[in-house]
Amino acid sequence: MTFLTGNLNLVILAIVGTTGGLLSLKTGIPAAPLAGSLMTAGLLSMSGYIQPAQWPTGTRTILEICIGTVIGTSLTRKALLELRDLWQPALLITLTLVTTGVIIGIWCSRLLGIDPIISLLGAAPGGISGMSLVATEFGVGAAVAALHAIRLITVLIILPIIVKVVLNKI
Repeated sequence: MTFLTGNLNLVILAIVGTTGGLLSLKTGIPAAPLAGSLMTAGLLSMSGYIQPAQWPTGTRTILEICIGTVIGTSLTRKALLELRDLWQPALLITLTLVTTGVIIGIWCSRLLGIDPIISLLGAAPGGISGMSLVATEFGVGAAVAALHAIRLITVLIILPIIVKVVLNKI
């Protein structure tokens, strides 16, 4: 049952998402504001108590440009210079991750009956924001964002433990 309609939905979802993003800052995990806002706004949107947001025309494009700008500005001249020494591992890692992601995506789709678009984009080696934007173009943004959020949170919890164990063994 829906209790709220119109532009009020967008305002409420924005407030809930902002609150979730700000509260998640206290966790200290990378991309916490993105994950926190995604989870809180997503949970409210999925609850059925509020209609999904209807963004004004052009708003999504502006937000995508802003996200692209944030990601783009993290690429520095120093990173470019380091790439001279890192291009081979970067190529190997990229090819391996993309190939593995495609194999896992196809496998999940066939074995678990998941929509192939969701499983392929959900298994892709990208971040939540980038993959969610790509997935939105295919109409599966929320599902892919959820898969990447689960992956990211799991990796952020487990990988530091693995690194500590590996470093102690070396």
